[in-house]
Amino acid sequence: MTILVTGSSGHLGEALRRTLQSERRDSLGIDVRPGAFTQRIGSIADRRFVRDCMKDVTAVLHTATLHKPHVATHSRQDFVDVNITGTLNLLEEAAAAGVTAFVYTSTTSVFGDALVPPPDEPAAWVTEDVVPVPKNIYGVTKAAAEDLCQLFSRNRSLPAVVLRTSRFFPEEDDNRAVREGFADANTKANEFLYRRVDLEDVVSAHLVAISHAPSAGFAKYIISATTPFSHGDVAELRRGVTLVLRRYLPDFELEYARRGWRMISGIDRVYVNDRARAELGWRPRHDFRALLARLQADDDIRSPLARAVGSKGYHDRTFRDGPYPLE
Repeated sequence: MTILVTGSSGHLGEALRRTLQSERRDSLGIDVRPGAFTQRIGSIADRRFVRDCMKDVTAVLHTATLHKPHVATHSRQDFVDVNITGTLNLLEEAAAAGVTAFVYTSTTSVFGDALVPPPDEPAAWVTEDVVPVPKNIYGVTKAAAEDLCQLFSRNRSLPAVVLRTSRFFPEEDDNRAVREGFADANTKANEFLYRRVDLEDVVSAHLVAISHAPSAGFAKYIISATTPFSHGDVAELRRGVTLVLRRYLPDFELEYARRGWRMISGIDRVYVNDRARAELGWRPRHDFRALLARLQADDDIRSPLARAVGSKGYHDRTFRDGPYPLE
């Protein structure tokens, strides 16, 4: 069984290829850029290239995409070409080749404005039932690609699973106030409470999705670290995270004080991974509780896989203000 990994020179694509190689599973990595884990160079927007790469493939892990950091540096047509046309090409050729599992890497960014309740409202408890309201071309094209996956599952009997992943990039935050107010590791640790996931857990979700796809037909799942909070906390979380967290993990304050770290004052959303754990049998290992234990042991909060892949960036040049320009 050969697994096709698109975007194999990127964060997730490389992590998938590394893991598949370590498990001695046959895989083929493709990307527009060369990389240590990329065997074929080409664009998924090129139908002929996609067709040639689909030979003998039984499962597709489609991670290749233009990301949010590209919104200010690429045209809207670029996003359509890669995120929609590229996905369509892969679906067409996967269906024609009799692929048994198509796993599409989407993003919690598709939720867009649905994630921002009015200031006096509770934090949004974000499950797969929340209706997306994309707010930029990135979110629009990712949501459209999700719909294409559903279309091919229904009309071409192509088993497809969509994984809406939360943040797992290692780069600095794009918000200047966040960068200036918090150490980078402090920011990322805080995000594991509600909007971040470790790269190793994203990889494991993709691999279990391959096995799940044939029986699912079509399904969408949120892939984010398991939050310690419950739905009953959403009103209080909007006003004060620390008071809520004291009930679940009171030790965090001592460790944060030791490091000179701060907890965020409030949050506006919580990503909920219950369905992925129940239906996929996904077992994420990295959550705020696990990170706290590592901090107390003076260990790195990143998984070994995340450390091995490291930071890749999104552009071939640097920018004066932040890791990438904003639209």
